[in-house]
Order: sequence, then structure tokens, then C-alpha cells
Amino acid sequence: MSLLSVVVPCYNEEEAIPYFYEEMQKVRGVFGEKYPDVAFELLFIDDGSSDQTLRVIRELRQKDDSVHYVSFSRNFGKEAGIYAGLKHSKGDLVVLMDADLQDPPALLPEMYEAIVKEGYDSAATRRVTRKGEPPIRSFFARCFYRLINKMSKTEIVDGARDYRIMTRTMVNAILEMCEYNRFTKGIYSWVGFRTKWIAYENIERVAGETKWSFWKLLLYSIEGITAFSTAPLRFASLMGFLFTILAFVMILFIVIRKLISGDPTPGWPSMVCIIVFIGGIQLFCIGILGEYLSKTYLETKKRPIYITKEEE
Repeated sequence: MSLLSVVVPCYNEEEAIPYFYEEMQKVRGVFGEKYPDVAFELLFIDDGSSDQTLRVIRELRQKDDSVHYVSFSRNFGKEAGIYAGLKHSKGDLVVLMDADLQDPPALLPEMYEAIVKEGYDSAATRRVTRKGEPPIRSFFARCFYRLINKMSKTEIVDGARDYRIMTRTMVNAILEMCEYNRFTKGIYSWVGFRTKWIAYENIERVAGETKWSFWKLLLYSIEGITAFSTAPLRFASLMGFLFTILAFVMILFIVIRKLISGDPTPGWPSMVCIIVFIGGIQLFCIGILGEYLSKTYLETKKRPIYITKEEE
């Protein structure tokens, strides 16, 4: 028997989990007919939920021995949940998916066959549409993927989901990257391995509300850029160099005009605007440096990625 671990990070998903479990039972039935030698492990990661998510998972555990869970002491974020799930999984193959059914379980047999029949190390999913999302959010998401792929050598596929199946070898490679500031979408690409992409149209949540606000997504995108690109640092250096040259040219211009005309330099409003503009650029560049410095600071603390409160 081979074991297939399904890792499900959860945060306030008490309404969605019963629907998810029901759909997974259907998928397990399909596997039972086509691949009777495959056993399932459902591993829920409770990311410090404030609702009854943990209680619902416990109830599933009581009636199904294949259900396991890890509960955090507080909310550490989805990246910590993904890492914990991969670390606690025991399967020869590991599946990562959300509980809200935006990651359709019905794709799992096709993803499984991509590995066992076609020889891929991973089968991942990507959305080809963003139906149901606010237009402004979709616009900025597309801009993010275009930007990070130009700035980073690590390719991030547009519309890529965390929903994927991986071999144990690939999972172990990801676990070796135990950095505190994690951007898993980039880590998937960085570790390499052959990946088959399966496209599907966007599916809305089966229950509950999304935990990803625009602000959280913006912070997450900054995390991804700083984790897999040093281009912002080079940008800050380039801007500093250009403005140094510009300032030198302006000084020469003012001195020469003073020597020729002998008139005092007019136009203090324009000068104030220039000073404010250059000051803003300087603060922006210092902010970029500070972002990288803060990441280094957090890494050097060597704090745990998550803290387990309960597991079974």
C-alpha cells in the first residue's frame, strides 16, 4: 500500500470543512476503484482559528482514523501551516490544498496519474480565469506576476495555486528550506523538479469568507519580491547614483550661471519641489533597504516557524 497525504491548512473554516470532507470521500471512492492500493491520510493544520474549526476536525478524527490534525498555539499564517503540514505528512505522495473547495478535489486523480504514469515529480494547478474576484484585485494580481517574473530568476506561474501533488523527494527538498520568511510559490520553482501544470477555471468558495484582504495580499506580494529578488536593492543603488550625477550637474549649472550673470539664483518654489522630490526618493530607497534588513533581522533570531499546541 502506498500512502497519499492530503495537507489542508485551515483558518476559521468550520463551515467549509464538512463540505470538503464530503468531497474528499467521493474522491477516495474513485481512487478505491482505480487504485485500490492507495491509502489516504487527511492532515488538517489548524492555524490558530478563533471559531470552531478545531472542534469540527476533532469530530472527524473520532469517526475516521485516517484524519489527523496539528493545531497551532496562535495564528502563524498560511505559510507556516503549509510548512507544518509538509513536515508532519507521512505519505509517499503529498497533496496540498485548501478547505474552501476553490481547489477542486475532483482533479486529484488526474494529478496523481501525472506522477505515477507520466513520470512528473509534481502536478500543480493554475487558474485561467479569476471569475468572482473584484476587478481591481485581479488587475493587481496580474501586475504582480508580471513584475516578479521580470525581477526574479525564479519563475512564478501566473494564476498558480498552492494546490499540487508532490513526490516525497520534492517535499523533502522544500523542507530543507527552513527560512522564517517563506514564499512557498517561489520555493516550488526554486527547488526545481519536473512539474505538470493543470489549468482550470476559478471556483468560488463553498462557504465562509476569504481571509485574504487586499492589504494582506499586498504584503504577501512584497514578501515574494524580497524573498526571490534583489532587484529592488539594485534599483535603490541606481537611483542613488543617478541623483548624485543630477545633483552634480545642477551645482555646476548654478555656479556657471552665477559667474556669468552675477544674479542671485531665483525660483525657490521649484527648488523646494526638487528637494522634496529627491528627499522622497531617498526615503523610498531607505525603505527598500529597511525591508531587506528586517528580513535579515527576523532570520537571525531563529524563531520557530510555528508552535504546536495540540496534535493527533
